[in-house]
Amino acid sequence: MALQCGIVGLPNVGKSTLFNCLSNAKAQAANFPFCTIEPNVGVITVPDERLTKLAELVNPRQIVPTTVEIVDIAGLVKGASKGEGLGNKFLANIRETDAILHVLRCFENDNITHVDGSINPVRDKEIIDTELQLKDLETVESRINKVQKQAQTGGDKQAKIVYDILLRYREALMQGKSARTVVLDKAEQPYVKDLFLLTDKPVMYICNVDEASAATGNAYVEAVREAVKDENAEILVVAAATESDIAELETYEERQEFLEAAGLEESGVARLIRSAYKLLNLQTYFTAGVQEVRAWTFHRGWKAPQCAGVIHTDFEKGFIRAEVIKYDDFVTLGSETACKEAGKMAVEGKEYVVQDGDIMHFRFNV
Repeated sequence: MALQCGIVGLPNVGKSTLFNCLSNAKAQAANFPFCTIEPNVGVITVPDERLTKLAELVNPRQIVPTTVEIVDIAGLVKGASKGEGLGNKFLANIRETDAILHVLRCFENDNITHVDGSINPVRDKEIIDTELQLKDLETVESRINKVQKQAQTGGDKQAKIVYDILLRYREALMQGKSARTVVLDKAEQPYVKDLFLLTDKPVMYICNVDEASAATGNAYVEAVREAVKDENAEILVVAAATESDIAELETYEERQEFLEAAGLEESGVARLIRSAYKLLNLQTYFTAGVQEVRAWTFHRGWKAPQCAGVIHTDFEKGFIRAEVIKYDDFVTLGSETACKEAGKMAVEGKEYVVQDGDIMHFRFNV
């Protein structure tokens, strides 16, 4: 399930430094704009203590965590919607991602130049928002021109629904609001799914701070919080330069000592990966046996056959039933056998909605 989060932001806000911390794929990090031209893709392991605990109990031959893809995209500048800088490439790359990690510079450093000459994360956010909104407005206007006649003159009900939604999008975008602020009901969503609007993607704002502000934030972070208070968006505070130093340490003990000295319980990278996973509306179920203990990714709300299909399409096609053990029961009782004996293994059918942390065994026939 190759779902991607795209790291975006103005040049020199710390995108590539953050990406380097997240991935073994090393994006060039340099003090000039556009040091990242082609998008770098990193496959990132999602930290999950439950996987470690299950492995301790089962003692498998191998442990396989779940992953998410992070894409480092070229820095955007004012005028990108009209092709300025690397605008066209930026917009094409971000359109292919499933969610946006918007990095905002919230630190002072005279040695790292800002493309606009001063530090103002709210202004930076608005620059990118405006460029994405302008591009979306272009997309919406184009679609309106195609469906307007059908919607207004004929009996095409579908065209009328699409047209009405497009008008709502246009109104929001012309007011400087993102498409995600337009609330659609479930029946409406399929009609405009193929628009792939940039500002309709889920977003998380990453405030890149200095080491002193990593635990508590700063005035810049508070300004961002105020600016996005009406958006359905998460804010994460990370010190990318500090995370880079942590990533260079060789042992787990050294990294923990560093975190404790900085007043942090865990690394910002670990929080970011988990938050990105959540942003994509993903959850995890597990399979646990002596061959391997493995985490599997699925979309929140999926039923048992769909989740079986994550392992292999044949599992979904020939689905018979799922044997389910809750994570807490497995950890408390210590084994699959003990859970069976205690009546803690449920047999579920095709309508079962899989829950985060479920330990699954699928029965199928093809």
